[in-house]
This record gives sequence, structure tokens and C-alpha cells, in this order.
Amino acid sequence: QNDTRTRRLKGFEALVRWNHPKKGLIPPSDFIPVAEETGLILDIGAWVLETACRTAANWPGEFTVAVNVSARQLAQETLPHQVAGVLARTGLLPGRLEIELTESGLIADQDHALKIVQALKDLGVSVAMDDFGTGYSSLSTLQSFPFDKIKIDREFVRSLTSNQQATAIVKSTLLLGSSLNIPVLAEGVETEDQLSFLEAEGCQSVQGFLFG
Repeated sequence: QNDTRTRRLKGFEALVRWNHPKKGLIPPSDFIPVAEETGLILDIGAWVLETACRTAANWPGEFTVAVNVSARQLAQETLPHQVAGVLARTGLLPGRLEIELTESGLIADQDHALKIVQALKDLGVSVAMDDFGTGYSSLSTLQSFPFDKIKIDREFVRSLTSNQQATAIVKSTLLLGSSLNIPVLAEGVETEDQLSFLEAEGCQSVQGFLFG
């Protein structure tokens, strides 16, 4: 994750891949839905969180790490306690951890989700709304939850220079973030043209293959 204007490295998002002995690298889009369905996502998610925090604790102090938390994990009452335990064991400062949530994990039981999000923030951890624009009620979700960051889904960024609707959605999201005083990060930035557009529109940070 990089600063849009200076290009300075700000942090990382932890991405999991399954390195199968015969099939090679299997993307999360293939195995995460199965893990969600079977409940294995709880074990995978716990391992990813622990591993990411332990790794990040050895980085220079200015770098953050973002970790995705699934709907199943968010539904657990114990999630804040689990995060607190990981931070204590790894020595990672809470302010260097960002938990990324998708809207699907928030709307099933908003009261429960809001309680968990607030408990995470009370630990000093940041909470980001991932894949903004792809959910059913993104605007009402932004109104209901105290997010520290909005992440624009990569599909909109990919079409920035070729699709007027995608351009309008990205511009509107950046304006919305500015109005709500919530920083916005654009995912999937792969070209200089995309970066230039986002910088001109006031997007604070980006991630994607242009940088890593």
C-alpha cells in the first residue's frame, strides 16, 4: 500500500494463497468460499492473522499490515479477544493492524457486527470497509459503522480509463470519503494512467501490481 502522491510505501495487505503440491498456487477465490461453507475459514483466518501480525512486528515501525476478516469470523463473539491475544503474543502495536471487512459480513446481523467493530476499535485497531461499491447497501453501511478507511474495489479501478460509469463511481466514492472524513484507498492499480487519475481526484493511497 503506497501513498498516491509521494509513492512512499505505507504498509501491506496480507493475501493468502494455497500452494497445492500438484495444482500449484490456488487463488483465494477458489478455496475461500469452500472454507467459508465448511467453517474451516475460522482456522485459516486465525492462522493468517497470527502469521501476518508476527511478520509485521519485525518490520520498521511505520509500516502497517491489513488482514481480511471473513463473515464467519466477524460473527464470532470472541473475535476482539482473539485479536487482542494475537497482538499481545506478537508484540505488534494495535495502531499498525488494520482489519478489513466486506459488507456481506456486516449486514447479516448489524447490531452484532457494530458491537464487534467497536470492540476492535477500542483495542486501537483500524477497521476498513473492503470492496466498496460491490455490496447491496454501501451508503447505509458507511452511515452505521465507524470505518477508518474505504477501499474502492479493483473492478472499478480496472475500468477507469475505458468506462464512464466506473469513472463516475470512483469519483463519487472519493468525494464521499472526503465529505465523511474517511481516507480512501484504491485497489488494483496497475498503470500510471490510473495512478495519475486517482492522484488528481484526491485519492490518498493505492495498492496493486504497479507497486507490488
